Amino acid sequence: MLEQGQLILYQTENGNPEIQVILQDESVWLTQKQMAELFQTTKQNISLHIQNIYKENELTPDSTVKEYLTVQNEGSRQVSREIDFYNLDMIISVGYRVNSHRGIQFRIWATQRLKEYIVKGFVMNDERLANGYTDYFNELIERVRRIRLSEKNFYQKVTDIFATSMDYNSKTEFAHMFYASVQNKFHYAIHGHTAAELISERVNGNKLNLGLTNWKGEIITAHDATIAKNYLEEMELKRLELLVEQFLSFAELRSIERVPMYMSEWITKLDEFLVLNEKAILQDLGKVKRKDMEAKVRMELAKYKNQLEENLLLDSSTEK
Repeated sequence: MLEQGQLILYQTENGNPEIQVILQDESVWLTQKQMAELFQTTKQNISLHIQNIYKENELTPDSTVKEYLTVQNEGSRQVSREIDFYNLDMIISVGYRVNSHRGIQFRIWATQRLKEYIVKGFVMNDERLANGYTDYFNELIERVRRIRLSEKNFYQKVTDIFATSMDYNSKTEFAHMFYASVQNKFHYAIHGHTAAELISERVNGNKLNLGLTNWKGEIITAHDATIAKNYLEEMELKRLELLVEQFLSFAELRSIERVPMYMSEWITKLDEFLVLNEKAILQDLGKVKRKDMEAKVRMELAKYKNQLEENLLLDSSTEK
C-alpha cells in the first residue's frame, strides 16, 4: 500500500511517462530509501547524488531536509529513529542525475512539462481535465479489468498485465526475460515441458490429426502445428486456464489494493505464484530449441499430408 506524501512515477497505457503526486501537508517528503525505490536504484547511489547536490550548491540542507521520528522493525524489535526526509526540490534534482531506466522516464516527463511551460507559460493535463480527475490506481484497475475481459489468448493477457508495470519498457532486459519465459513457465507448471519440448514430443505425422487435440479451421496448418496449446489434453487445458485466471485475479487484487508493481517484481511474483500452487518452476530455457521444434513440425507435417493423400487414393480406388 502507498503511504500519504508519495510520488508515483508510471507509464500510461499509450506509453507516455506520467507522475502522480500524493501530498501530505502540501508537500512531498521521501527518505533516501524511498527515492531509491522511486528511481529503481541503490540507496548508496541516492546518497552520493545528494552529497554532490549539496557540494555543488545546487540546493542547501536547510531548505530541503527534515528529520522525522519513525518506527522501524530491526530484527524482532521495533525501534524509533530519527530519519532524514527530503522535499520535492531534492527529489527532482536527484531525478535529473540518477542513471537508471526510471531516471530516464522521469527526465522525459519533466522535459515535456518544462517545454510546455516555456512555450505556453503554463502546464495543463488536458486528458484529466476532460475526463475528470482519476488517479493512477483507478486507471490501473480499469485497465486490468479490460485485459481480463478481453478475447485475447492466455499468454497475451499475462503479457498485457506485465505491460502495466510502473516502469514498463519493452526494450529492457526485464521485459525480454519475461516475454521469453512466461509461456514456458505456465506450460512447465502443467505438464513439465516447455512449449517447444511439448510440440516435439507430441507432433506425429502417423497420428490422427498430427497429434493435435484442437485447432482453428477445418485443415491443420503449419501455424496450428507450432502452437503448444493445440496439443494439450482436455484436463491439461482446463488446468492451464485456471492457473492463468488465478494469476490475472492476483494482478487485479494488487491494483485494487493500490500496490505499485515494477517489471522485476512481476517476474518474481510469477515464480512465487507458481510455488504457492505447488507447481514446478522452470529453471532454464528447456532442452529443445524453437528452430529444432519447427524443423520437426515441418517433417511430421509433410509425413501427415502424404498419409492423407495415400488414404484419399486408397478410398478412390476402393470406390471404383
